[in-house]
Parts: sequence; C-alpha cells; structure tokens
Amino acid sequence: MNQKAEKPTLSGQRLKTRKRDEKEKYDPSTFRDAIIQGLNEAGTDLEQVSKFLDVSATKLNLRRYSDVLLDILFAGGQLAPGGSLVEDSDPDKVIRTNACVFSCDETVESLRSFYEVLYKLIRRYKYLERAFEDELSKILLFLKGFTEEERRKLAIITGIIMANGLASAKVLNPIFEEHLVKEGLSLEFATLMFKTWLAEKDVNSLYGYLKKSQLEGRLLELFPLNKRNQENFAAYFREQGLGPIADVQRVTQTSEVKKELQKQLSDMVHEDAPVKEVIAFVKENMIKNNLQAHDLVIIAWNTIMAAVEWNKKDELVAEQAMKHLRTYTPLLAELTTSTKSEINLMLKVQEYCYENQSFMKVFQKIIVLFYKNDVLSEDAILKWYKQSHSSKGKRVFLEQMKNFVEWLENAEEESEDEEEDDDNQAAQK
Repeated sequence: MNQKAEKPTLSGQRLKTRKRDEKEKYDPSTFRDAIIQGLNEAGTDLEQVSKFLDVSATKLNLRRYSDVLLDILFAGGQLAPGGSLVEDSDPDKVIRTNACVFSCDETVESLRSFYEVLYKLIRRYKYLERAFEDELSKILLFLKGFTEEERRKLAIITGIIMANGLASAKVLNPIFEEHLVKEGLSLEFATLMFKTWLAEKDVNSLYGYLKKSQLEGRLLELFPLNKRNQENFAAYFREQGLGPIADVQRVTQTSEVKKELQKQLSDMVHEDAPVKEVIAFVKENMIKNNLQAHDLVIIAWNTIMAAVEWNKKDELVAEQAMKHLRTYTPLLAELTTSTKSEINLMLKVQEYCYENQSFMKVFQKIIVLFYKNDVLSEDAILKWYKQSHSSKGKRVFLEQMKNFVEWLENAEEESEDEEEDDDNQAAQK
C-alpha cells in the first residue's frame, strides 16, 4: 500500500528583519537627557555649545527630535503644552540647562551671541529650517506661560531672527491670538521685537518682510478691541520711539481704505447710481478717513474709465468717451479744488491715453471737455503744458494742445487788457 511521503518542514526558523524596516522607538526623554548633559558640560562657552551640537548631529537623531532640541535651546528644557518644562519621574534627574535663550543676559549683545549658535545649527543642517519655524511659532503661542523676563528675551532674539531672515514672518501669527492680545502680552512682545528689528534693519525692510507673509495689514490687531483704532496705534508707537512704524502703518491703512473705497465706487458706477449719490459717498469718505482730494481724483478717474467696454473702432471712441465722461464731470469737479488735484488728473489722463492707443487722438477733447465743465482751470492747463507734463506721448499731446493753449493765453491777455482799461476809466472818474 502506497503512502504519501510527508513533506519536510522547517522548524525553529528565524526571519531576519531588514534594518531599514525596523522602527526605532520614539524616546524623547533619552534624547533630552543626552542633549542637556552635553550642553551642561559645554557650559557658558558658546563655541563649545556649537561644537557639541555638531557632534550630536552624527550621534543623535536631530531630525526626529528637532522639537525637543529646539525647546531646549530656547527654554532650557523640553516644553509641555502651555510653556512649562516637562517633569521627570526621577526627581534627581537634571532636566534643565543654562545653555539656552532664557538663561542669556537680557541684552542684545548676549542674545545675538546665542543667535549665532542657532544660525550655525540651522544653516548647517537645512532639514531643521522648517522645524525651527514651527518651534518658534509654538513657543510664541506659550507667551503667557513664561515669566516677564523670559518674554522680553524671547522678543529680543525674535527681532534678531526676523531682521536677519532666519525665519519667515509667518511665525508671528500666534501673537495675534485674542487671549494674548486681550492681556496686552502681544503688544508688549511686538514693541520690544520691533525695537530690536529696527536696530538691525530699516522700517521698509521690516514692512517688506511682514508683507511677504501678509501680516503688514494686521498690526492694528495687536491692540484689544476697545483700543483698536489708528489714533491709539499712532500715539502708542510714537510714545515708544517707533514713529516710523506709525508712519508706515498710516500709509498702509490708507492704501487699504482706498482699495475698499474704489471697490464700492466701482459698484456704484456699474449700477448707474445717480451722480449726486456718488458725490455724497465720496465726500463722506474723504471726511471719515481723512483722504486727500488729489489722491481721490485718481481713484475716481480709474473707476470711471474701467466701467466701460470701449469701442474698438478709433473713430467711435471719442464720441463714446465724451458721452461717458460728461456724466461724471460734476464728480471730478468736486475733487479738483486745487492745482495739485488738477495736475494729477491731467497726468493721469495723459498716461491713460498713451497706454490705450485708441485714445491717443482723444486727449485734447477730454481736456477741453473738462475745461468747459469747470473740472480744469486755465492756470492748471497752462502749467501742465509748460512744465508739468509727463514724458509719455509728450510730443503728440503737446501738439494736440498747442492751438487750445494759444487760445487760452490770448484770452488771458485780452482779459488783462480789459481789466486795465476798466481801472483807467475808474481812475479818470
């Protein structure tokens, strides 16, 4: 009787796991202890601190434990949520080092020296750049958990970091959190940070940096709601010796107001709102936002011209433009109450006609229309013609205006002669 032979079996076989498939146990406490021990051995010699961090990069997993490493370099130990140090079950274990930002002297010189430690580390190990920004942002969120002295040191080194481009301004987002703003911590921190920043770079550099992260328009949010206005902002920063920030903020805020005004004005023009309503709206905003007529006349011109889809045939554009602009001459007349406003408008018209070729032959017609409707005065037109015109299309536009300017000058001379005759007659009487 045939029996099937049993297949051989393997017993006691051990499968080898490839090293790359083995998952290293996450052990931040051991990493923390190793870093703190090394930093304490380096002591206050920052050169030795940098050397230790270099050596650690080859022995310890800085990438995996980057948050712990940076916690230690800023606060002296591993941070728990809220800003306190993580405790250890062994009360005798050293969980803090003095080789950190919070243990530096509260001077720009001392903190700049420690900044160099951070700079060398981040620039040498590029993989820490993202972690550095995330960590600094997290630490700023914990402002309330630090002492007043620690907050001041953090503000100074953040100013140095920002001024030297070691992190983007987006790390500052946490200081706009309402709970920090309400307690005045945000404004206190930002003030010292800006002072440090401006000692390193000028205000244009500062605002340019903030603008890249879309924060330049949020500075007013550093103030609690009951104090959040331009007057308080300007008064506070000037009192703190930060006048340039108050000045640039005013320009920035005015720019935002102008954008919003132009949007609302555009809606009114597109909806064919009565010109009287448009004028009332513009005048109200001029007073409310302390805007100047010579700026608003440009906004009005741009809005009026953007509201129409112009005919592609050159011979029909002039008629279309005259009809459209005639409707809005009362609005423009309200905004050209000074020679500066008038010249600004003429330069804008010149620029527009130059950049839109179908309007090249319409320039003179627009200026004459404005003259007849009291938008432009003869003095402003003569000043533009003789000295204030732009170089854009200069030869073409001056030639167009030549006969009209000669007529204005002759009319002016005749008027002067008539006045002189009247004076003579009055003297004879």
